[in-house]
Amino acid sequence: MCQLLGMNCNVPTDICFSFTGFRQRGGSTDVHSDGWGIAFFEGKGVRLFVDPQASAESTIAELVRSYPIHSLNVVAHIRKATQGVTSLENTHPFMRELWGRYWLFAHNGNLPHFQPQLDGSYVPVGNTDSEQTFCWMLQSLRQRFGTDAPSRQELFDALGELSLPLAGMGIFNFLLSNGDCLVAHCSTELSYIIRRAPFAEAHLKDQDISIDFRQVTTPEDRVAIIATQPLTDNEPWVNMRPGTLWMFHDGEVVGQQNTVPSPFKSLAEMLDTERT
Repeated sequence: MCQLLGMNCNVPTDICFSFTGFRQRGGSTDVHSDGWGIAFFEGKGVRLFVDPQASAESTIAELVRSYPIHSLNVVAHIRKATQGVTSLENTHPFMRELWGRYWLFAHNGNLPHFQPQLDGSYVPVGNTDSEQTFCWMLQSLRQRFGTDAPSRQELFDALGELSLPLAGMGIFNFLLSNGDCLVAHCSTELSYIIRRAPFAEAHLKDQDISIDFRQVTTPEDRVAIIATQPLTDNEPWVNMRPGTLWMFHDGEVVGQQNTVPSPFKSLAEMLDTERT
């Protein structure tokens, strides 16, 4: 399966340390060698880097690792293909616009039987189940809220309802961000850590590299890192329980809900409701 990496902060922060270890999982310390991507929100804009090459060997990944781009929200992905060929158009994260904001989505898992009816407002460019699901999610949000963007809590509640039927159809770990918050869904495996004062030293699992965060932070800084598997071996990572949706804002958890599939509303029933 793929690997996910996300960051949500209360002040613009670079992700160079975490990405240094993360990129090694793309062909060096792990087998996820079917492409990689990372996207940084900067104001209303997004810097998006995608490459169908293995991240451990990618020249673009080396550029990202050494270039301190500061952002409040970052979404990254290393791909192990399950559906769709290894190509640039199938490389995560995917990006679309909704309510005057860019949205980013990265998925770890497989939804082989999910074939939603798309109305043309969002259409996949590649042939992955991940991009198709992202298009369906944005379409569903647009149908629900129209032209008026919902509040953060309304958005989180809606994403919980949309995740509910999919959580029972396959593996559905994902990261989603609109630049204001970062939403993470744990289907099988996802962990997070929140770094705040008093800061300490951290050591990467995938490379023998350490950093003393006391030297590069202020007492007010707060940074949440979300990853498929912990990136460091000397910090207290929190394992998310499978079947849970999480929302991060300003570097901390601001929402959590269960996404255990309900026996009273199947995916077919949900899709039929949308079509009527």
